[in-house]
Amino acid sequence: MTASKRIIAFVARRGTLLGLYILLAVAAALVAYAWGGQADASTHYNNFLIFKSSFSDLLAGRDLYATHAGQHYDIYKYSPAFALFCGVFAWMPDWLGLVCWNLLNALAVFSAIRAIRPLNEGQKAFVLLFVAIELFTNLQNSQSNGLMAGLMIWAYNGLEDGRVGRAALFVALAASIKPFGLVAAALFLLYPKRIRFGIHLAGWSALLAVVPVVVTSPRVLWLQYESWLALLRADQARCLGLSVAGGMQAWFGLVPDKMLIVLAGAVLFCLAYLNRKAWQQPGFRLLLLASALIWVVIFNHMAESPTFIVAVSGVGLWYVSQERSTLNLVLLLSVFVLTCLSPTELFPEAVRAGVMVPWRLKVLPCILVWVKILYDQLAYAPTGAGRLAAVSGD
Repeated sequence: MTASKRIIAFVARRGTLLGLYILLAVAAALVAYAWGGQADASTHYNNFLIFKSSFSDLLAGRDLYATHAGQHYDIYKYSPAFALFCGVFAWMPDWLGLVCWNLLNALAVFSAIRAIRPLNEGQKAFVLLFVAIELFTNLQNSQSNGLMAGLMIWAYNGLEDGRVGRAALFVALAASIKPFGLVAAALFLLYPKRIRFGIHLAGWSALLAVVPVVVTSPRVLWLQYESWLALLRADQARCLGLSVAGGMQAWFGLVPDKMLIVLAGAVLFCLAYLNRKAWQQPGFRLLLLASALIWVVIFNHMAESPTFIVAVSGVGLWYVSQERSTLNLVLLLSVFVLTCLSPTELFPEAVRAGVMVPWRLKVLPCILVWVKILYDQLAYAPTGAGRLAAVSGD
C-alpha cells in the first residue's frame, strides 16, 4: 500500500472527515459573522441574508425578485418554494442561522458521497478530501451550491437503490432551488421504472410549485412566478461567467449565442446514451453522474467561483471510477490547482486579478475533464463492471 493510500485509509477509518466538514462549515460561518461587525460586513454573508429575508418577503406578499436594499444587496433568484424553506432560518439570529445553513451545505455533500454504493471507503475518502477546498469556497460565500451537489448525488443514490420516488424528490428539490438541478433527471434513462420516476417527478414538482400558498395567496404566488420568469429571462442577456461561453469569449474573442452553446452541450451530453451495452455497468452510471455534475456548471453562463463545488464533485467521482493513467492524473491535478486553489491566497492577488479571472482559467480544466468523460463513456466496454474494484485495489 502506498503512502497516499495509507493516509486516505487512516482518515476514512478514524472518521475525521466528518469532523473536517463540520469544522469547515462552522469556521466559515463564524468568520463571516465576525467580519459582520464592520461597516460593510453584510457583504461577508450577503447570500445568507438574501435567503433569510426571502421568507419574510414571501409572507408579506412583496416581490421576491425585486431589489430590497434595506435587507441585502443583489437579488433573490430562487423559487418561491425555496423562500418558504428558508423560513427554517428566519427566526434564528444571524450567527446561528449562518452556522446551520453552512452545516446543511457541507453535510449534504458529505452524506451523499458517503452513500455512493459502487465506491469503497478509500475512494469516498479521496473524493471528500479532493472537494474540501472547493466546498470551503462555497461556504465562505454562504451559497447553496453544496446543497445542490448533495441533492443531485442523492438523486443518483436513490436510482441506484431502486427508490425512484425518493430520487424524483431530490431532483425536484434541486430544481426548486436552481432550475439546472433538473439535469439530474437525465440519469433515470439508465434505470428501470422510468414511467414511475416521471410520475413521481411531476407530482413532487407540482407540490413544490404550489406549497407556498400555505403562507400567501394563489394570486400573489402566480405573480411571484411571473416575476421569477422575467428575472431568468433577463439573466440570459447578462455577461458571461466561468463557463464554456465565457471561455470562448476570453480565449478566442468570440461572443457565442448562449442558447446554441447549451444546445450543443446537451447533444454532446446525450452521446453517452449511444453506448447502450454499458448501461448496466455501475461504473458507467457513475460516469454519467460525474458528467451531469460538471455539465451544469460549465454550460451555465452565469457560473461563479463558488458554483464549482458541483463540478469538482463530478471530477472527483470521475477520477476514482477510472483506471489510473498519466492523462487522468494530469487532468485531476490541473483541476486541483487551477480550479480549487486559484481563488485562495496561495495565488498572489496580481495573478488572480490579472490572469486567472480575466482568462477564466478556473473553468478550463473542468471543460477538459468533461471532454475526457465523453471519451470514457463512448469507449466504456461491457466488461467495465470490474473497473471500480480494480481501481480501489479490492
